[in-house]
Amino acid sequence: MTSPRGHQVTLNLRLQTVPVNPKPFLNNLTGKKVIVKLKWGMEYKSFLVSVDSYMNLQLANSEEYIEGQFTGNLGEILIRCNNVLYLRGVPEDEEIEEAEEDRWIHRPPYRILASI
Repeated sequence: MTSPRGHQVTLNLRLQTVPVNPKPFLNNLTGKKVIVKLKWGMEYKSFLVSVDSYMNLQLANSEEYIEGQFTGNLGEILIRCNNVLYLRGVPEDEEIEEAEEDRWIHRPPYRILASI
């Protein structure tokens, strides 16, 4: 890249990651909606019920996704720690959008009454 004065400019862009202690991170997510991805490619969108000292996960109201496709509701599941690739919290605004979508999808249709 060249500056307006003709000097050669090199941009050094690096993404910096901040290390996070996993136990407090997981404890803060307890009771919240999370997405867990396993090493084998499956993803689970669930509520994190509890985490033990080995970091095994207990999840409730679990939905399974394989290759991004919804495959079914599993309910309560336990995941052994060594199978987890990553875990992340679901942003609250995403939860609100889903709740609104569910409300519209599951609402019974209105009756249209016409008076002529």
